[in-house]
Amino acid sequence: MSQSLRRLARKAREDPRAQFTSIAHLMTEEVYYAAWRRLEKGASAGVDGVTAKAYAANLDENLRALHARVKAQRYRPQPVRRVYIPKEGGQMRPLGVPALEDKLVQGVVRLVLDPIYEQAFLPCSLGFRPGRSPHQALATLQQAITRQKVSHVLDIDIKGFFDNMDHGHLLRFVQHRVKDRSILRLLRLWLRAGVLEAGAIHRSPTGTPQGGAISPLLANIYLHYVLDLWAERRLRKSLRGEMVLVRYADDAIVGFQHADDAETFRRALAGRLAQFGLELNAAKTRLLEFGRFAAERAARRGKKPETFDFLGFTHICGRTRRGWFQVRRKTSKKRLRRFVTATGKWCKANRHVPLPDQWRILCGKLRGHYQYYGVAGNRNCLQVVYERVVRGWRQWLNRRSQRARMPWLRFTALLRRYPLPRPVLRLMSPVAVQGVLF
Repeated sequence: MSQSLRRLARKAREDPRAQFTSIAHLMTEEVYYAAWRRLEKGASAGVDGVTAKAYAANLDENLRALHARVKAQRYRPQPVRRVYIPKEGGQMRPLGVPALEDKLVQGVVRLVLDPIYEQAFLPCSLGFRPGRSPHQALATLQQAITRQKVSHVLDIDIKGFFDNMDHGHLLRFVQHRVKDRSILRLLRLWLRAGVLEAGAIHRSPTGTPQGGAISPLLANIYLHYVLDLWAERRLRKSLRGEMVLVRYADDAIVGFQHADDAETFRRALAGRLAQFGLELNAAKTRLLEFGRFAAERAARRGKKPETFDFLGFTHICGRTRRGWFQVRRKTSKKRLRRFVTATGKWCKANRHVPLPDQWRILCGKLRGHYQYYGVAGNRNCLQVVYERVVRGWRQWLNRRSQRARMPWLRFTALLRRYPLPRPVLRLMSPVAVQGVLF
């Protein structure tokens, strides 16, 4: 971070009510180069077809020209290219792919806005923030449930959040801290740029396409005012017990000491979201008993304690060897099935690729999976993934041709030459963020 951005962060921290009316001058060429370094170079091209490799061929001139166009207000964003990725159950999730220069300018604006909003966001907000990670959110939730008086959990799912953020409300939220006309103009341009799909441009007064560098920050700003501040400064006063909130982007878990507090929160939250064009997904929002006494209560009813999923992990009420309550985590069935299925499809599509290349890519896929899901207590799920990937690889190697088969004896010899990485757990546990308890 440059000295100018450090001073900006210090001012925002020292004066929580300060409004910033002149910050566009901080979008210097240096910041453009910083945004370029952060850019995902292998990402898909936008509607103009320009790739990072082509742009880098004349990088200095391109960045100087882009900086000049933005400064002179001659920059105009292009529509976002709509793509779809498959979801569980045969549905498709829409994603937006901005043009490369639009990603760059969004990254520049985010680098300028982050120092301001990082001083405003509450500790419960852990998604897509500098120095925060999904593992930190998981550790924070685990620690809060273990150490605080949590007996009930509300698993919140906001229906179509990124598609239903109201532009008017969003810009008003931004102007609580930022009133620089140049910055606001850029935000309006991106929100109005529209989506290109089937040769037609579609514009809407709501939503921000997932895929842009600015979208995660705008989502955090929106929920900071709609959910986080509301829960802390207003609703907390009406509850008689403890409450804990952990939010990662639009995925949120709220823990309560009392069941009636949880019901009060859920009813109030539905009304609060409706004021800002949002609604709870009734099919996925759940209130369940969870905590140190949930297992005992469930046993008295002849049942097992309920579980919930958060950030790809199923959370389970468990006990240590000494009998102390603990929150156990394992890979959710949906995420495990998705990874194994996707890896099997890759093996099928690439079964004729040379074996060393197949082996190298499969090793990368497994290591990436272990890096995220290799938390304490989850070794069994990692072992299941390893075994299914091994079987899937052998299955499609066995079908490379009608003549050359891959019996298990031959495949075992191949594995000795090209061993796939075995499951490993993370060596260091992430540090939980303090202060999430309201």
